[in-house]
Amino acid sequence: MSVAEIFESMEWGPAPESHAEADAWLDAQNRVFGHYIDGARRDAGQTFATTNPATGATLAEVTQGTEADVAEAVAAARRAAPGWAATADHDRARILYAIARGLQKHARLLAVLETLDTGKPIREARDIDVALAARHFYHHAGHAELRGETLPGAEPWGVCGQIVPWNFPLLMLAWKVAPALAMGNTVVLKPAEWTPLTALAFADICDGAGVPAGVVNIVTGDGATGAALAGAEIDKLAFTGSTEVGRILRRETAGRGIGLTLELGGKSPYVVFEDADIDGAIEGLVDAIWFNGGQVCCAGARLLVQEGIAVDFTARLKDRMGRIRVGDPLDKSVDMGALVHAEHKARIEALLARTSGRVHRGTVPEGCFLPPTLVTDLHGADPLMQEEVFGPVLAMTTFRTPAEAVQLANDTAYGLAGSVWSQDIDVALDTAPKIRAGVVWVNGANMLDAAAPFGGMKESGFGREGGVAGLQAYLRPVRGPKLVAPVRFEAASGPADVVDRTAKMYVGGKQARPDGGYTRAVAGPQGVVGEVGIANRKDLRNAGEAANAAKGWSGSTGHLRAQILYYLAENLAARAAEFDARLAAQTGGDRQAEAAVRHLFRWAAWADKHDGRTLGTPLSGMTLALNRPVGTIVAFAAEEAPLLGLAQIVGAALSTGNRLVLIAPETAPLTATDLYQVLDTSDVPAGVVNILTGDHAELAAQAAGHMDVDAVWSFSSADISATIEREAAADLKRTWVNHGHGRDWDAADARPWLENGTEVQTIWIPFGT
Repeated sequence: MSVAEIFESMEWGPAPESHAEADAWLDAQNRVFGHYIDGARRDAGQTFATTNPATGATLAEVTQGTEADVAEAVAAARRAAPGWAATADHDRARILYAIARGLQKHARLLAVLETLDTGKPIREARDIDVALAARHFYHHAGHAELRGETLPGAEPWGVCGQIVPWNFPLLMLAWKVAPALAMGNTVVLKPAEWTPLTALAFADICDGAGVPAGVVNIVTGDGATGAALAGAEIDKLAFTGSTEVGRILRRETAGRGIGLTLELGGKSPYVVFEDADIDGAIEGLVDAIWFNGGQVCCAGARLLVQEGIAVDFTARLKDRMGRIRVGDPLDKSVDMGALVHAEHKARIEALLARTSGRVHRGTVPEGCFLPPTLVTDLHGADPLMQEEVFGPVLAMTTFRTPAEAVQLANDTAYGLAGSVWSQDIDVALDTAPKIRAGVVWVNGANMLDAAAPFGGMKESGFGREGGVAGLQAYLRPVRGPKLVAPVRFEAASGPADVVDRTAKMYVGGKQARPDGGYTRAVAGPQGVVGEVGIANRKDLRNAGEAANAAKGWSGSTGHLRAQILYYLAENLAARAAEFDARLAAQTGGDRQAEAAVRHLFRWAAWADKHDGRTLGTPLSGMTLALNRPVGTIVAFAAEEAPLLGLAQIVGAALSTGNRLVLIAPETAPLTATDLYQVLDTSDVPAGVVNILTGDHAELAAQAAGHMDVDAVWSFSSADISATIEREAAADLKRTWVNHGHGRDWDAADARPWLENGTEVQTIWIPFGT
């Protein structure tokens, strides 16, 4: 075959990578592995086989971790935690730097091990997985060095349990271990059952880098081992995996007061406009969906093509699919290797069997392989458009207008990533932020870096990994003193007024009677001072609908929000004496109006100051981290600071662009119902703030389980934190609860409010020629 013919056909012979070095490492361990605990490899216990999915051959026997094994690892991490947290920032940085150097030094061994264990092509393991893993440790070595300067007073959580998936075993390890160590935490890591080898090899790198005993511990096993780790006496849990397991972990950790971050599934849209570079978009699509055989949480699995180019795009895509090489993962000329396991292959084939669309696919070798697959003629409810396949399956549909593209892109429970392709910069940059996903690429796909936050919205989980935002998951928030039960005054009789002065609730900018028609008296130290309605689930539903109808607030400018908050503060100041008198009548407490006004002024100032970041990623272009409003927040107000707490909650929620359903403090509900008179005169749009009165314990589960609510905050004295966290698992909404602890309501501590009021959206914008 001539050179010209080779360039025409793009065919060439095999270029196999030797696995001799990996075999030598495995043989040196007798191909049997115990756990790595307290700085030493342990003898193997009951074992299971890890196999090469491309050949079916057994690679090694790995220990099945028990509850006792997990407890031993956690105890080792607990012993090491104080010393590691007290280690000087510079000394921790030196160790992370040494780990990065170790990863580079053993890059070839790690890449081959990863390929043997996962079935992914060697060039992906070598050029992406190992390289990015080293990058994460280098980057976080810098964060460790600067911790005292950039995060003064920050405290590590302590012992972190970390569970990583099988699709990027080494890279996900780096994503979690690097920031945990950088911030002074110790780690118990459980690699995936099917792919434990590079984590076990990482133990050697830790030894070589001088990681103190107990700082990093590795326990292998299946889902039972992961469950034991999630239930152990850890301080923080980080999980990457399926949304189904994420829900289970949210329920099982509810009420324990531990940190939790979940990086879960995705069904990412890949939006191609008519003016896109079609060939460039198709090459990007190859990377978006067939990289790692589609076994990528952020894979561009939903192709949305504008109608005008759909026929041409599909024809070119099918031609390109026909030239993707599938075969031996150790062959450097192969584009797609094997799927990770026969069980996973069977699951994908079962999903394909359920589709109503037209399936286009080629042929592949015998074994655990699937070809690049395209499914067309799909409706929006088809399983392939809604469910995560986690394989080389691309679901395609079309759209007509940019608005329809955004609607289709967001028509999923997931919100991990997305791609937008257009040569019109106005179209691209108008569309990208409208996709409700944690990461959006413009004219690109699967760009990742340690400096860029990665994580999901909606049911793709919460928390971020990478960059400054990713550090927050490994720092313990300040916890106040234990709350004491609020003083409750008994009402001997109803109000003496002849005229009914029952305070109504406030929904959609209007006063509203409770749906159930029930009311209760509000008593203070001098007797009954008023009456309020008792909200039920229908009232909560109505308030949520009103808040969602006010979505324009979340798209408003910070300047506009600031002006309205300033106006709100001025109007509250004009009635300060009245609010203080009303508060004293209900609680006998001190004056709070002046401090509440000050807080509203502060949040007005913050409205256009919570800036995003331009990230230092290795990109010819720009990577932005934008702070996006969470959406509709239900907040249970505090009893210990009724007016001051309301000001903080309303100010923080509105400043960051959220809509609010405020559940009034039970002991001083009239303070909240009086507030709507101030809202009415302050140009706050209808539905942006809604106020309900009722029993916190009764409303907690309903609020957390409400599918149209995006987050629940609780500062209540009622014991509702566990209920909220458990019920929030249904759609994995964001929660911020107090676990029975108070806070300093007079403090100007903006950071926790800003973090809980926004989610980071990372947008990648490559440019240049």
